[in-house]
This record gives sequence, structure tokens and C-alpha cells, in this order.
Amino acid sequence: MATIAAPKSGSPGTTLGTPLLARIGNTPLVRLEHLTADLPGIQLLGKAEWHNPGGSVKDRAAAAIVLEALRNEQVCPGKRLLDATSGNTGIAYAMLGAALGFPVTLCMPSNVSPERKRILRAYGAEVLWTDPAESSDGAIRKARELAADPQYFYADQYSNPSTWRAHYSGTANEILEQTGSRITHFVAGLGTTGTFMGVTRRLKEVNPKIECISMQPDSPFHGLEGLKHMATAIVPAIYDPGLADRNVEVETEAAYAMAKRLARTEGLLVGISAAAAVAASLRIAEEQSALGKEAVIVTILPDAADKYLSERFWGE
Repeated sequence: MATIAAPKSGSPGTTLGTPLLARIGNTPLVRLEHLTADLPGIQLLGKAEWHNPGGSVKDRAAAAIVLEALRNEQVCPGKRLLDATSGNTGIAYAMLGAALGFPVTLCMPSNVSPERKRILRAYGAEVLWTDPAESSDGAIRKARELAADPQYFYADQYSNPSTWRAHYSGTANEILEQTGSRITHFVAGLGTTGTFMGVTRRLKEVNPKIECISMQPDSPFHGLEGLKHMATAIVPAIYDPGLADRNVEVETEAAYAMAKRLARTEGLLVGISAAAAVAASLRIAEEQSALGKEAVIVTILPDAADKYLSERFWGE
């Protein structure tokens, strides 16, 4: 059974309810108890990012990008936000565009899950579908083609420093608070790379001994939506490979198996990239246990399984 450590609540305001932007962040940390039941001295914790209002970790970066663009008057009712996305950042942009009053155009591979397509349609975003064989790189190329048109503000999440700064100032400090700074290992997948870059920079400032491990698919032809195989993909401008103490590659099949395992032993329905992150984290946990060491391993669970329930691997 998973145990949840909730973040501290903020001070009550003078008005009822919470603004949408204020609900982004401060997600709970979930302890994966069954996975480590036979590993004494090991704690494996996942940051449950589906508690963000848009349902994923990408709310953090999208909000940081949008707030900066609003300050600089780069988006407004007559100026469209444009970006490439594999899904979750696009959903976050669409949510924020609807709430804050600016139009959104997204370039996205056409093979994203049906649930993602329905969510974007519900928010009213314009979506330009790209060749699924080119994955997120095809969407990036399409967005770059359109970026010269003055009707667009090209947010470019893969190059925008706000992408990693959101995690440096937010996610990392939440992890330190929720673990009492006892974290020994941090594991996160590489897509835009913003989560890993931002959290790692902050954790290393606080304690250089924290081991930060990046995770990516083991092949250019993979089923891990949102993640990049760096050796064959367009490498994000914000990515610094020198920040990782180590890189772990995860097979699509291992991630799918872990998604089912988490559902049926921990009671957690998580997305594909979250399952891949847990699979990588469990390997680290087993290594530390074999060495007779104690460890507090934290990973990011980018989203829940609600956008993946049409995937065939859920069947028997």
C-alpha cells in the first residue's frame, strides 16, 4: 500500500477558493512500500504530479513560461502561444490559455493517446498533427516552421530556461522539505529535460553528495511517451548531460510491466513515463540494498494513468 506524505498547507486567504495558478505545485510524496518490502533500509518515494490542476508535472513549466510571457506581453487575446509537445505540456498550455484568455496552437504527433486528444479538444486548443514516425522531433520541426509568423509567440519549452527554473525553485525545494533533506538519490526521465536539470541543480547546491540519475528509453523506437532517446533525438538546448551522476536506460516492456505492478500492488495508476522512472529507481534501490546501504530515493511520477487507459498493455 502506498503511503502519502502531504505538503504543508498554505495560510488561508481572505477569499474563498484557490486561484488556478496557486494550485500548481506542492504535490504529495508517495512511499512505494510493497516494492521495497524486501529491501531493508531503502525508501522509494514518488512525487505524485497528477495532483496539479492540469494533471501532470508539466503544469509547473508551462505556468512559468506563460507568466513570463504575460509579463513581457508576448501573449494576449490576439497573440497565439505556439509550442511543440508530446501531450502534457500542451494540456497545461491549453488549460492556462482558457483560464487566462489567450489562444493556443500546438504541434503534436498524431499517435498520442485518444485521451490527450479529447482533453485538448475540451479546452479548445488548436492542434496541428505531425508525423507519428518522427515522434516529438517532428512536432518541434513543425513549430519552428510556424514560429516566423508574427501571430505566434513561440514558447519553445525545449530551449526556454523557465522550463528548468520552475523545478529549481519549486519541485526541488518541495522534495527537500518533504524528505527532511534526507534524500540520497534522485531519479527523473529525460524529455524536455527541464525537471531533471532544475531539480538536480538545486539538490546539488544543498548537498553535492545526493546522487542524481537521469533515465531515458533504451532505443530510438520506444513506447515511452514524453521521453527522448538522447543519442538519436533533437537534444533540448536546456540539457546539460554533465549534470547527471549516471544515466539509466529503461525498456518499454519494463515500463509497461511496472505500470501494471504499481496498479496491482501499490494501488497507484500511473502513466508510462512514471512507470519507467519507478523501474529505474527500483534498480537503484536493489543495488544499494545489495551493497548493504540505506537510501532515500525520490523520483518524479509525471502523471497518472487516465491518459493511457486505452493502451493495450492494460489487457491481460
